[in-house]
Amino acid sequence: MSTYSSVKVVPLASRKKSASKKPAKTGLPSKDDIIAFLKDAEGEVSRRDIARAFGVKGDARRELRSLLKQMDADDHINLKGGKRIERADALPPVAPIDVMSVDDDGDLICLPANWRGETEPPMIRLSARRAAKMKPAPGVGDRLLARLKQAGDDGYEAEVIKAIGKGAHQFLAVYRKKRRGGIADPVERRARASFTIEDSDAGKAEDGDLVWVETKNARGYGPQKARIRSVAGHIDDKHAYSTIALANHGIPTEFPDAVLEEAGKAKLPALGERTDLRDTPLITIDPADAKDHDDAVYAEPDPDPDNTGGFRVIVAIADVSYFVSPGSALDKEALKRGNSTYLPDRVVPMLPERLSNDLCSLRDNEDRPCMAVEMIIDANGAKKRHHFMRGMMRSRAKLSYDDAQAISEGGGKAPADIKTVVSHLYDAYRARMKERAKRAPLDLDLPERKIILNKNGDVKEVVRRERFDAHKVIEEFMILANVAAAQALERASTPLIYRVHDQPDPEKLDSVRDYLATLDYSLTKAAVRPANFNQLLKIAGDRDEKEMVSEVVLRSQKQAVYDDENAGHFGLNLARYAHFTSPIRRYADLVVHRALVKAFKLGAHGQTEKEAAALGDIAEQISDLERRSIAAERESNDRYLAGYLENRVGAEFDARIRGVTKFGLFVMLDETGADGFIPMRSIGFERFRFEEKQHAVIGETTGGVFRLGQPVRVKLAEAAPLTGGLRFEMLSDPLPGSPKRKGKAGKPSKPGRGKKSKTKKRSASKGRKPPKKKKLSKANAKPRKN
Repeated sequence: MSTYSSVKVVPLASRKKSASKKPAKTGLPSKDDIIAFLKDAEGEVSRRDIARAFGVKGDARRELRSLLKQMDADDHINLKGGKRIERADALPPVAPIDVMSVDDDGDLICLPANWRGETEPPMIRLSARRAAKMKPAPGVGDRLLARLKQAGDDGYEAEVIKAIGKGAHQFLAVYRKKRRGGIADPVERRARASFTIEDSDAGKAEDGDLVWVETKNARGYGPQKARIRSVAGHIDDKHAYSTIALANHGIPTEFPDAVLEEAGKAKLPALGERTDLRDTPLITIDPADAKDHDDAVYAEPDPDPDNTGGFRVIVAIADVSYFVSPGSALDKEALKRGNSTYLPDRVVPMLPERLSNDLCSLRDNEDRPCMAVEMIIDANGAKKRHHFMRGMMRSRAKLSYDDAQAISEGGGKAPADIKTVVSHLYDAYRARMKERAKRAPLDLDLPERKIILNKNGDVKEVVRRERFDAHKVIEEFMILANVAAAQALERASTPLIYRVHDQPDPEKLDSVRDYLATLDYSLTKAAVRPANFNQLLKIAGDRDEKEMVSEVVLRSQKQAVYDDENAGHFGLNLARYAHFTSPIRRYADLVVHRALVKAFKLGAHGQTEKEAAALGDIAEQISDLERRSIAAERESNDRYLAGYLENRVGAEFDARIRGVTKFGLFVMLDETGADGFIPMRSIGFERFRFEEKQHAVIGETTGGVFRLGQPVRVKLAEAAPLTGGLRFEMLSDPLPGSPKRKGKAGKPSKPGRGKKSKTKKRSASKGRKPPKKKKLSKANAKPRKN
């Protein structure tokens, strides 16, 4: 068996620095000890760093975890994803920022220098008035230490403490060659200004090249200069939108020769000691355009007379661990990628196609090695027992979700035995629904959209993904198999990586309660469970306000992460959960497969001691890589959608407010799911003030309200495919409310719930003149997506 020779991980920025300040004191630290340690450490600190610093081992690590969670609840510290100690959704009160551009009002648009959040960096604005007080005045390329004050959803105001030198920020831009030198137009939406490139700084870049650019110091309103560091591609490439996203996030698109060579030598295994499942009519059910098939399912009534009405269910998963041994070139590259990345025009796979689309893909009527779990459920859907095996299977049929749904409804073309399997799967699913109803997982039914491209690589249409019962059938059995994997490894005392979704932050829940109170809802002040949110959403649905309430419930949730310590899964309402069902596209699942191989002595390429010891670091790394892929997917979608809407400037759309800040409103179009921004001056013909607790802006004269989740009518004012930015103007009237009169004490009255949002167009002749159009990149950060 191969040994796990090395695990290449991305260490936290502070690990080397904090190690030198390791305290002599050992044992479970006090709250004061932890706070003192954080003050001494530079940069980011992990729970593992604290455990190592204080010599916390064994069962005491769980006590440390509880202590840190309590400190997080008391606002003494902030836990990111239950692992790193910082805020997951906000910047610290004091942080270094890089000046990216100067807007038309003279305000400086900045980015955090060390952003590690799950979403795009928030927009930071340094007002021209505050910047003018500095001597010398700051300019593009400067790095500043600033106090940051939150200004709504994903927006901050900066107050400079001091200048700390030149920022090292690099960004992607399109180079436009001129007679002398050229111009670099940033693709990063906050870097709104073009940069002058002198001949000596242009390198070998040609007109239209996508280039990596580094800013040069510039002050005031003069030309902003930059230098080209390298060429990443060309803007005329039909895949440029995805190329930009992948390059921005450093996602590798090519496999090293050693990896391809290793994949090329891979061969299918013989049956050997594997369980022979080739006579079991397992079937795959996937999207119609799926190229890799990593899971197959089967169900039949349980023949056991003591389990009347129960079912025997088998979930078989591609045996990737057989082909990707610990420490191999394939393994190291898979860990480097963490997961596959899905963009509108391509998939960037975690594994070479020789494996992902061939040897590891459960093709119909071909022998394939698998890791399978047999599960017995009773008539009420409760799992009675399970059994893991390493097998050899032969998929009997490849069905799409549409195919399976049609068969379940009495139609569809398929052999009789396949129709029987589908029927049994649906019967077993209905039994599982009884257990699900008792468990009551969080029921946020959010719409999903898919961008469809034509043969030229342009957007043909954007469609809502239909969600059939067929999707739910597969989802339910994948969840059941994932739970079985976590349970089996715990009972075998084998280290594993869990999929953790921690409870919402108390601070966020307080914000949710404040917002809900303005809508005449209430949320328990006791421990919140998914069922509490579900009841709230049910009431909101009855009031025709479900989407408005869903938005704030979604924002209250923490990001799901990977962790070698279990904290349960809040959204699914499960005590333990692991990822087992998608090892072709997720490294976490591959790790779980190896753990099962070791735990149940299922053959070669199981978990090694070195890998087991590294699980904490691996979990942190693949959590970061997952967020990287999500960000790239979102940015690519934004650019494709902006390109799709570029010819519809001036058109009107139904939308919903997705974020409220001091600078304006973020909206999402109902038709396409495209995100855009409405600057404060384009909201209405009166002055609006920002009310943070109400997630709303309120008119100073009329008291009219625009609030989070509110449906509105908007007009597209500008589209910038290069940056993915969209700017809109508000057409809807605000919800009725009461104005806050100047000089009068007391709080403003609550704005109306607005069951019936007006979308009547305002006449431009009413009130003062409409605002002058501003350039798109004035402010176009996006709302958080949890």
